[in-house]
Amino acid sequence: RVEAFSSEKTGALIVFERQTVLEDYAETGTILDAFITQQLLASIFYEGAPLHDGAIIISGTKVYAAGCVLPLSNSQAIGKELGTRHRAGLGITENSDAVALIVSEETGIISMAEDGKLERFLDTRTVEKRLLDIYLSKQTIRKKISEIPNAQSMFNKATGSTYKGKEDD
Repeated sequence: RVEAFSSEKTGALIVFERQTVLEDYAETGTILDAFITQQLLASIFYEGAPLHDGAIIISGTKVYAAGCVLPLSNSQAIGKELGTRHRAGLGITENSDAVALIVSEETGIISMAEDGKLERFLDTRTVEKRLLDIYLSKQTIRKKISEIPNAQSMFNKATGSTYKGKEDD
């Protein structure tokens, strides 16, 4: 869905909860506790929809809340061309271990914030790989790959990785 948001220049701010519980931020929005679907994300971020200006918080496999207000970063490193959506995405990562995915409404540029750092001009393949890296430890991936016949070669082809199943974490 991020690719569609980018090409349509639909602004989006998606926060992925990790170890730090984001309950206080979720309570600033509307609790949905709904499974993630393309239709749900499109409805939330549709311009003019009641929740489109705030962030959504993803917890596990669900959109926990939408229309959430996040703390804004005061970082001077953020360029003046970046607005509130980017400052909020960066701000939540300065205040928690969350990861924020940001799509610019003006340019369609995809950015990701983690550990108080913002990376811009990402493509969807890079975003998918980063999210997989965040959510699945190398050890978990290795174990799952080793249990599936021919999975190693399929994984290597899909990710451009050279996984051989021997590296240590």
